[in-house]
Amino acid sequence: MDWESFFTLHRGLPREGPGCPDDVFWALERIGLYGELNVCDAGCGPGADLETLAEALPQAQLLGIESQPQFVEEAQARCGRFGDRVRVIEGDMADPGGPFDLIWCAGALYFLGVTEGLTAWRNALAPGGWVAFSEPVLLPGSQSAAAREFWEEYPALTEMEGITDRVSKAGYDVIDYRLIVGAPWATYYGPLRDRIAELRAQNPGVALCAVLDAHEREISLWEAARDQIAYALVLAQPA
Repeated sequence: MDWESFFTLHRGLPREGPGCPDDVFWALERIGLYGELNVCDAGCGPGADLETLAEALPQAQLLGIESQPQFVEEAQARCGRFGDRVRVIEGDMADPGGPFDLIWCAGALYFLGVTEGLTAWRNALAPGGWVAFSEPVLLPGSQSAAAREFWEEYPALTEMEGITDRVSKAGYDVIDYRLIVGAPWATYYGPLRDRIAELRAQNPGVALCAVLDAHEREISLWEAARDQIAYALVLAQPA
């Protein structure tokens, strides 16, 4: 992967993975969080969910942690209207500090591993604290060739039982979960497809063309199996 070309493609996108504000609202309602909280968005990307969290929790202090400077700048600009209540820093999400009442991690925990990441975050949680994370999940039933090909680079893919087992190994309980499938993926892939078309029109070089081709293939595989490709949004607490 040519990373300069990757970030050229991803510059200015509203999200860096599937999801929507309803995911945030569901999680907060389900776990009953409100008031003067400390919240961390680990791997916040350009700040889509961090912005929603800040809107949904007007009394909370929020910290976005992101390893990529480009996304840090985008998230800072996006959340600047919240003032000092929302900070975005370049850092390692494995060591977020704390203590936090909620660690939110949309589509990024797989960089650490579910068990490894939750273990690392245990001391970052306040008493009674929660982790909400989304993780690729294998849906029950037969999978099409497109779905299998879509996940071929993620060998850790399991059904929900496998995710629950990885959570348990870190000393947490899965309290609830819901599937992210269909429309929330379109909120990511729609702007990405538009950006690909924009860059295609600019006569891109070989390296950028390769990145555009790879992303177009990913989108095409999702479109061929959109009802079979999902994340699980998991709500977990230390046991």
